[in-house]
Amino acid sequence: MKPEDKKRAENPEDAPGTPSDEIDAPETEDSPLPEINFAGFIFSLSTTAMYHFGDFPDPVTKESQRNLPAAKQTIDILSILKTKTEGNLDEQEKQMLDGILYELRMRFIKEMTNK
Repeated sequence: MKPEDKKRAENPEDAPGTPSDEIDAPETEDSPLPEINFAGFIFSLSTTAMYHFGDFPDPVTKESQRNLPAAKQTIDILSILKTKTEGNLDEQEKQMLDGILYELRMRFIKEMTNK
């Protein structure tokens, strides 16, 4: 038995995958993370689609790039979420998702006609 394996057998709390081995996200006092909820998740996906439309520059290259297949894929993911969550959303969540999907679909059509 290797010395490190023996140590793990003697101290299972030090084994890989245990809570002490997990990486904690750094805490910053000046920028608390927003609450994780359905609306935030949908807005995150819609922002991803807008990034693929070229609305935001790449943080590394500082250049905007259009990637219409990736934008369409993100819109399709939102559409799947709409189908899979049907009947489980409150009215506000449903209206938000419907509105975002409508706007992104119209934007995709516009981008495809201006190719």
